[in-house]
Amino acid sequence: MVTIKDVARVAGVSTATVSRVIHGEGQVGDECRARVKKIVEELGYRPNTNAQALVRRTSMTLGVVTPRLSMTFFGCLAAGAENAAREHNYKLLMCNSLYETKTELEAIDSLREHSCDAIVLHSEYSDESTLIKLANQISGLVLVNRFIPQIANRCVWLDNEAGSKKLTEYLIKKGHTKIAVATSVYRNHDPELRLKGVIQAMKDVGLKFNQDLIIESTANLKGGEEAALKLLEKDIPFTAVIAYNDLMAVGVMNTLQDNGVKVPEDVSVVGFDNLYISRACRPGLTTMNYPVEEMANHAASLAIELSSNKRKNTNQTHLFIPELIERSSVAIAKTK
Repeated sequence: MVTIKDVARVAGVSTATVSRVIHGEGQVGDECRARVKKIVEELGYRPNTNAQALVRRTSMTLGVVTPRLSMTFFGCLAAGAENAAREHNYKLLMCNSLYETKTELEAIDSLREHSCDAIVLHSEYSDESTLIKLANQISGLVLVNRFIPQIANRCVWLDNEAGSKKLTEYLIKKGHTKIAVATSVYRNHDPELRLKGVIQAMKDVGLKFNQDLIIESTANLKGGEEAALKLLEKDIPFTAVIAYNDLMAVGVMNTLQDNGVKVPEDVSVVGFDNLYISRACRPGLTTMNYPVEEMANHAASLAIELSSNKRKNTNQTHLFIPELIERSSVAIAKTK
């Protein structure tokens, strides 16, 4: 096995110089850096990450914990984190929490056992006191899509309420006053905040929201299909549907059209997230852009900087605002 000493001997430099070149740290001349990199490549040298972890007391590894990586949204989150990891020469370890608090905490413990001090956590159900305690224990723990005032500097979050309020205001300007909501059955913060934004937007213009037009279902394509069927069964007039996310919105549109309800001619439908499916479906889905890749990239860089003491521990918060993406799933409401 080729060692760092072999590289140093062939290059005619010290092992410290080789280490600085490999890790991009310290001052090394351009000519020397190029020569060392060439020899590293020729000899096929690969750093011993376990040994580095012992010396540095960190594994140069970024950990990411999401509920379910197979879901498109969390796949986008992982992609953003991976880009940041590459930029900082970090490896990436992924864990699924499967929407369970116990599994989420076990995933964090597993990452810490691998000397991982930089962790991006998308926590759905852990209580605030638990997350605050973890933040005090793990120097580079950063929460994405969660805001806790006591650890504001560790939170990279989206204003869900403002996003759904803006989406509702857009529908109201199109003449929609009978608005249904297909929301998530999962008891986390996002559905509650997005519903709150809908109700507030209607209240601001003197409209009363009909609670009977709230349908809870799973936050996926099938859940949207089931929500649309339930709305049709209620036989309560509605001209627009606000879905919790894009997957639900596409499920709603498909089912409405399968049952003879034209989108957007009869009923307008909007989503939330701006996933790839929102551009691929027909009609194209009007939605709110959730910059999840950008947020994850920012969260990952923040986690790495905090874990390596390259960022001051301030009370700065990291808030992102969703943006309206207008496509063809919304039309002016029909007057009756």
